[in-house]
Amino acid sequence: MRTTPPDDANAMSRIKNLIWLLVGSWLALTFAPGAPADIGDAVTAYQQGDYDTALKEYKILAEQGDADAQYNLGVMYYHGQGVPQNFEEAVKWYRKSADRGNTDGQYNVGFMYYNGRGVVRNSKEAVRWYHKAAEQGHSRAQYYLGYMYSSGLGVPLNYKESVDWSRKAAVQGIASAQYNLGVMYDNGQGVSQDYKEARNWYRKAAEQGNAGAQFNLGWMYGKGQGVPQDYVLAHMWFNLAASQGHEIALENRDIAAKRMTHEQIAEAQRMARKWRPKE
Repeated sequence: MRTTPPDDANAMSRIKNLIWLLVGSWLALTFAPGAPADIGDAVTAYQQGDYDTALKEYKILAEQGDADAQYNLGVMYYHGQGVPQNFEEAVKWYRKSADRGNTDGQYNVGFMYYNGRGVVRNSKEAVRWYHKAAEQGHSRAQYYLGYMYSSGLGVPLNYKESVDWSRKAAVQGIASAQYNLGVMYDNGQGVSQDYKEARNWYRKAAEQGNAGAQFNLGWMYGKGQGVPQDYVLAHMWFNLAASQGHEIALENRDIAAKRMTHEQIAEAQRMARKWRPKE
């Protein structure tokens, strides 16, 4: 946590913590379509809610070595769709898919080891499987690797590695990775401290609706750090973060309002109402 110097009783306070754990249940659940001629009927049955038919078709294909079918079968066991929920069976099929190079399967095996679902929790195994998926460009695996390196889970703590993997995920549009990369530039962790670069990554995440990034961007505008001081923009970003339940943002918005004219407050409120997240 970071606060402004104590000589300002009404100083805006700020939190610059990484938010890795807020998405701890981020499992890859999107069904792999596979080759339409082989797996299309199963995908259609699943999408129509006919889990019994989908399960039957996936099992046939999975036992023949189809990696997409193996992955999708793992999804059904994970959710208990057409079968009783069974994490052990889910892991088994994810692993078969992963061994054949399916990146979602590799990521999900890592996820299961990280969370201890269907297997004994093992951070080193989680890192190993996240690496396999991340090296093939899987954005969520890259994001989690950034977390593992920043916290020393399953690997020695290494902020430079964390920055590298977080950047790869951030470039692919993962808002939480963009926020965390902003934090690392803000704090000088694994990179030279650079407020402008921090602002750039906060903005990318904030524009997707990330409340932590909206709050930190508001703080930067309120203090004039990395950007020209602008209470209207500070108020707007604090307001947007507060609308998502960020309590400190609400406090800081009200502090900023005390330094603004009625016209400026009205403009900031208008901008907040007009704002829409980028897709």
